[in-house]
Amino acid sequence: MLPVRRCPGGHLLFLLLFLLPSTPPARAPAPSGPAAAALLQALGMHEVPRGVPTPRPVPPVMWRLFRRRDPREARAGYPLRPCHVEELGVAGNIVRHIPDSGLFSRPPGPTKTLGLCPKWTVTFNLSGVEPAEHPTRARLELRLEAENEDTHGWELSVALLAKHPGPELLRIPVAPGLLVRADLLGAAVAANASMPRTLRLALALHRGATTVCARLTEASLLLVTLDARLCPPPRLRRHSEPGVGGGPGGACRTRRLHVSFREVGWHRWVIAPRGFLANFCQGVCTLPEALQAPGGPPVLNHAVLHALMHAAAPTQGAGPPCCVPARLSPISVLFFDNSDNVVLRHYEDMVVDECGCR
Repeated sequence: MLPVRRCPGGHLLFLLLFLLPSTPPARAPAPSGPAAAALLQALGMHEVPRGVPTPRPVPPVMWRLFRRRDPREARAGYPLRPCHVEELGVAGNIVRHIPDSGLFSRPPGPTKTLGLCPKWTVTFNLSGVEPAEHPTRARLELRLEAENEDTHGWELSVALLAKHPGPELLRIPVAPGLLVRADLLGAAVAANASMPRTLRLALALHRGATTVCARLTEASLLLVTLDARLCPPPRLRRHSEPGVGGGPGGACRTRRLHVSFREVGWHRWVIAPRGFLANFCQGVCTLPEALQAPGGPPVLNHAVLHALMHAAAPTQGAGPPCCVPARLSPISVLFFDNSDNVVLRHYEDMVVDECGCR
C-alpha cells in the first residue's frame, strides 16, 4: 500500500476543527481531551476558568484597547503593530486589569502619629503571569472619596509591603476628582524581570493643610506584559476581507469557518468577541489551475515541481502538494482568567486570509 501524505495543520485552527461540533447543539459541553488541552496551552492558559466568573463591569480602558485591535479600525488608518499596545505607547501583547483583592485593609497596629489619615493596604494577585512575560507598564489606579473637593496639597505615598511597610517608593499628587494614577514600573515592579505572584502596597494619604480625610473606594492595576515568544517576524498584514468559498470540492482555496465560543463552551469566560471567522484551507493542488490562481499568493517552485512529478508518476506515493494557509492574520480576545481579572490577549495566526499549494 502506498503511504498517505498528510498535510500539516501547523496552527490553532487545526485544533479548532476537532473541537467545533458539526452542528451547533443547544448547550455544548466544554471540550476536553488532548485537543482542548493543546488549544488552551496555545492560548496561554493551563485550564478553563473554574465556574462562572464573578460578574463585574469590564473597565472602559479594556474595551477601548480591545476595539483598538479591531482590523476594521486598522484599515481606517490606524495600522497595528504586532506586540505593541498603541494606546498606551508600550510594547506588549497581554494586558490585564487586576482589581485589589485585599479589600483596602489597614496594616496591623494603630496609627501613632496624630493628624494623619488612615492608611490602606492593596493586594494584587499576579499568579496568572507567566515567567516568560516581562512587564512594560504597571499603572496603579486609585479612586478616593472625600467630604469636599478641597484636595489642594494632597499627596499619596506608596511603599512595598511585606511583613512591614518598606521605604517610600513614590509620592503622587492627588488630582482634582480624587483619581490617582502612577506608573510602578522601575519602582515597585522591576522592568524586564519576572513578576512576583503577589504585589502588596501600603498607601498613606498626606492631606497638607486641610482637615478633611478621604476614603479609598477603588484600586486596580493595569499590567501590560510582553511575551517575546508570541511575537511574529515582520510580514505583510491583511488590509481587506479574504475571499472565501464554500463546498468540499474544487481547487485549493480559503473556505469559511466561523468559530463560536458558545459552541465550544467558552462563552461564560470569553467576553469578546463572541466568535470570529477563522476559515481554513481545502481543495486539490493539481496542474494547472490550482497552482496559479489569479490574484492569489505566489506559488513556490517546489510546489510546481512536486505537482509535475505527481502528474508524471502518481504511483510513486509522493502525492500532490498540500493546500495550506499562505497568509494569516491575528485576533485579540478579551476574557476573564481564573482570578476574575479582565485580560486582553493578542493571538497571531488565527485567521486564514489566503491559501496556496505547498
